[in-house]
Amino acid sequence: AKKLTVVLMLATLISAFGSSFQYGYNVAVINSPSQFIQQFYNTTYVERYGGPMEDSFLTLLWSLSVSMFPLGGLFGSLMVAPLVNKLGRKGTLLFNNIFSVVPAVMMGVSEIAESYEIIIVARIIVGICAGLSSNVVPMYLGELSPKNLRGAIGVVPQLFITIGILSAQVLGISSILGNNTGWPLMLGLTGIPALVELLLLPFFPESPRYMLIQRGDDKTARRALQRLRGWEDVDREMDEMRLEHQSEQAEGRLSVLNLLSLRSLRWQLISIVAMNMGQQLSGINAIYYYADSIYSSAGVPESDIQYVTVGTGAVNVFMTITAVFIVEAAGRRLLLLIGFGICCVSCALLTVALTFQSTEWMPYVSIACVIVYVVGHAVGPSTIPYVVTTEMFRQSSRPAAFMVAGSIHWLSNFTVGLVFPFMESGLGSNSFIIFCFICLATLFYIWLIVPETKNKTFLEISQMFADRNQVEIQVGNAPLKPETGDGREGDAFKVTAF
Repeated sequence: AKKLTVVLMLATLISAFGSSFQYGYNVAVINSPSQFIQQFYNTTYVERYGGPMEDSFLTLLWSLSVSMFPLGGLFGSLMVAPLVNKLGRKGTLLFNNIFSVVPAVMMGVSEIAESYEIIIVARIIVGICAGLSSNVVPMYLGELSPKNLRGAIGVVPQLFITIGILSAQVLGISSILGNNTGWPLMLGLTGIPALVELLLLPFFPESPRYMLIQRGDDKTARRALQRLRGWEDVDREMDEMRLEHQSEQAEGRLSVLNLLSLRSLRWQLISIVAMNMGQQLSGINAIYYYADSIYSSAGVPESDIQYVTVGTGAVNVFMTITAVFIVEAAGRRLLLLIGFGICCVSCALLTVALTFQSTEWMPYVSIACVIVYVVGHAVGPSTIPYVVTTEMFRQSSRPAAFMVAGSIHWLSNFTVGLVFPFMESGLGSNSFIIFCFICLATLFYIWLIVPETKNKTFLEISQMFADRNQVEIQVGNAPLKPETGDGREGDAFKVTAF
């Protein structure tokens, strides 16, 4: 088995810290100091217009500040394919830091500038950064790593997202930065990982697959592989890539429209859409938004809630670390099934617990449900879809697939953020029943359709799907069967799997 070399490890850590960490940080950063930021919105408004802001307008501004981030994420996802094909994987990550440093400065000076518009615009831009990095980092690392480490390394970006969330929760403690003087600094800190990445990532190799297959640069690809693997003899892996290249030369680079219309990628596409919708619509964000009120109704004192939140964040990090070590042994499919199963059960229990909150010990059941839910989500739903998206598609279709997966991810995220407050006021604790059913539906889908992809080459994986898509894959120049007389393909027609 191929070992983890220093170069591969450092490339993984730097790109995950520089890009994925920021995504997690910006998801959570706005949560703790929310009352101070809203206060700032109000004072700014009073100073400008001489009267206080209406509550409904403040709520609108605030929900914009929160939900502009996933909207930016959606824009970022739509930029993935053109950028990774033009600038390369590593090039895109470096370019992406513009979308982090600029908003970091904007948010940092928002208070001095006395403008809340700056914050909302900066949230869109930093969302673009997150949308790009949430797609490009797994793609870059999936293409750098050998197949026996691909799952473990593919979970690392998700690990750094959870570390980012935890860091924001810790900094948001009221005695640190979660107070009325500290929040602009807290929002602006997102620029630091970007600067670290700008300084260090240029010293690491570009994805060898990109260099060989898209750039046709044999020499650079070989040198990159030798650095990543730590030995001279990389011929077998180069041959594997060339084989993959030959079997997909016919279709060139795929746009999203081609991707949607190709029969040979149909089930892979449906699968990543199902997994990404399941991941976001299973209610993880709602649990995070709702956690504070669950804790307070459970009788946790107001001043201690922030520490319980940090505890939940720590559990999340810990479970994701566990996932790094078990994803190669347990396999992708099993972790997804277990994860969605746990989420389904804990959502159901949570609904019951919230309904019977009046009894003495019920509130503790609801705290337990939240923590168990976070554990379940960290093991499967939040970590594995990225790994599987990298694995189910080949070089030519991967950028387009990530664009689809990313857009679904951010659209669902945006939807939950926008709809959940209304759901909560309308349905109360029963809103978790809906999440319970979504988890169940995703669970059934994965159980019926998604195959195990661990330790397979990209070619073997597309072969597994070929039967389900009812096409055959040919590699190299095996003879093609003639078309049927009427110029349409018969079912037995061999086709280069596009």
